[in-house]
Amino acid sequence: MEHSDLLTHKNRRQRKMADGSVLSENLRDCDRTEMSSPESEMDGELDDLIKSSDSECSFRRSARPQRSVRGELGNISLLLFLYVMQGIPLGLAGSIPLILQGKHASYKDQAFFSFVFWPFSLKLFWAPLVDALYFTKFGRRKSWLVPTQYLIGMFMIWLSFTVNELLQREGGPDIVTLTAVFFMLSFLAATQDIAVDGWALTMLSRENVGYASTCNSVGQTAGYFLGNVLFLALESADFCNKYLRTVSKDTGIVTLSDFLFFWGVIFMVSTTLVAIIKRENGHVKEKKRVKEETQGVMETYKLLFTIIKMPTVFTFCTMLLTAKIGFSAADAVTGLKLVEEGVPKEQLALLAVPLVPLQILLPVIISKYTAGPRPLDVFYKAFPFRLLIGLGYAGLVWWTPFVKHENGYPIYYYAVVLLCYALHQVAVYSMYVACMAFHAKVSDPLIGGTYMTLLNTVTNLGGNWPSTVALWLVDPLTTKECQGAPAQSCASSEAARLCAQEGGACLTTLDGYYVESAVCVVIGVIWWVWLGKKMRRLQEASPAAWRCRIN
Repeated sequence: MEHSDLLTHKNRRQRKMADGSVLSENLRDCDRTEMSSPESEMDGELDDLIKSSDSECSFRRSARPQRSVRGELGNISLLLFLYVMQGIPLGLAGSIPLILQGKHASYKDQAFFSFVFWPFSLKLFWAPLVDALYFTKFGRRKSWLVPTQYLIGMFMIWLSFTVNELLQREGGPDIVTLTAVFFMLSFLAATQDIAVDGWALTMLSRENVGYASTCNSVGQTAGYFLGNVLFLALESADFCNKYLRTVSKDTGIVTLSDFLFFWGVIFMVSTTLVAIIKRENGHVKEKKRVKEETQGVMETYKLLFTIIKMPTVFTFCTMLLTAKIGFSAADAVTGLKLVEEGVPKEQLALLAVPLVPLQILLPVIISKYTAGPRPLDVFYKAFPFRLLIGLGYAGLVWWTPFVKHENGYPIYYYAVVLLCYALHQVAVYSMYVACMAFHAKVSDPLIGGTYMTLLNTVTNLGGNWPSTVALWLVDPLTTKECQGAPAQSCASSEAARLCAQEGGACLTTLDGYYVESAVCVVIGVIWWVWLGKKMRRLQEASPAAWRCRIN
């Protein structure tokens, strides 16, 4: 619920390790542009930060003749396409929890599957390898891009023949295999992201390199929409029968296996074309391409360790890792609870569509309030508002069964859900933009790429692990009784089966989701009162406290 809709697990992505961490004094040269585009829980919403060295260099750049965008439409189109392809497996991974919920998977299974969304929050740890190891003749970025996209295509094609068996296995879906396969897809997509981010720096000329951020945001959002919202709509028999067909059928227009096979083939064909036709700009002698620098793998890891050891950074990272505990139940469980109550998953997914303009405008509006010397003030003020919305989500889940009728849910119910989600987005974006602004403010300019990526990795991880824990604890905190067979209990899946065999039924007497919601809000209030003020005080630290001292 952090990003696209109430149903979507966060596909949080941080950028950019590739080519961002440079220790050379050449950074001061006005012909160098450093680009770092950290993106977290907003699923590709933050633009790349393009930094110039000083005003004199900026003036000298502006005096140069500008390269026409029309001359680079081919490269821009390729970048856009690669980011769209990146979003497809991520959108599919986001749709699986909803499908599992429809098959009555336990919340422990959902928690296990949530590890699929971790690679984009951890890619910092293998990004230096992608940046430093490659085949020169084949191309620095293509050395990783081509193999990863081929593997994504092969995984998707293989999965298209086995996914039905994995989901419809007797005894419940094969969660372990599904998690392993989609984890690999997410890992490969994250690796592809590192390669494409780095290639964007040199694929476009210096004057137009800023368009890479637009390709990133638009492309990944479009890919995620295709793999998640569009797929869920076309896979739903109810949606297709109601809006797209004149004769009703028992299945949707497409199935998950069909969708996987189609995109697997697209991955294989498009990757082959890129490998054969597109040459990296290292083969093109053009002065206005942004030059890349390669830093050794060990040097980059040492740099990361040096940054983490700094007292201010360590304190800030600790706060980032704990700040989202108070929102974990609302963000990770609410959408699944609504589906459990009978709300059609495709209808909830489609509610994200009218909010796209809001998601585009919010960062622009909020950035006006975070541009000053104290951006974390916005974070602090939005924090309790987001906690209250979490309680509102719990109330929404409680209210849902009371408004259900024979034909589903009334229009006003979806209007309320849309309003709740819109308010949630305001709080989420306020905290997110404030956090990113502070990261940009304190990051040492000499090593801005590595510094920014580290802070955003920690931010994203701080949202992933509480969500996994929240999903894991729903079942243990839930109490059920076997009504109709007093001798039986519902303490486990086996006990529930015996209860049903004896003619009884397991009824929930205490839903763990409500327990979690209350506990999370209490923890959030404690964090806000105690650590929230300490986080605000970090803004008062001198710039030297954030500067990395390197020999």
